[in-house]
Amino acid sequence: MTLLIQDPKWRTHRGLQARLKTAAEAARKAAKLKGDFTILLTGDKALRALNRDFRGKDKPTNVLSFPSGSGYAGDIAIAHGVTSKEAKAAGKRFADHATHLVVHGVLHLAGHDHERPKDAKVMEPLEVKILARLGIADPYATMPQ
Repeated sequence: MTLLIQDPKWRTHRGLQARLKTAAEAARKAAKLKGDFTILLTGDKALRALNRDFRGKDKPTNVLSFPSGSGYAGDIAIAHGVTSKEAKAAGKRFADHATHLVVHGVLHLAGHDHERPKDAKVMEPLEVKILARLGIADPYATMPQ
């Protein structure tokens, strides 16, 4: 797993890089994901461009995953600004929310999805289980309805 930091704001969080690597490896193991992958820690502008180019949505988003389907598992990109805003709005620590997004992204690389309720019933409990092992509370228990 390779962690690339494009936006320097990601470097201001003490110990975050090690924590995100640990989370990525925990998710890889739980999902039985084969192959290497890259996580890009970037800004909202970059995520907006990726979201527009690959999903047709001209707005920033928190995390995008790009499964490869070959020996290389794929790529994940996470936006600092969106992650920070979401964490504040939900009353969560930035590091906990960023860790959740890494786990979420890795599970997408492994083929998990949450668009349909039946798929979410598989993916979300797996996220919760991985996060619990990392000492992070269930992120879905505190989501606004």
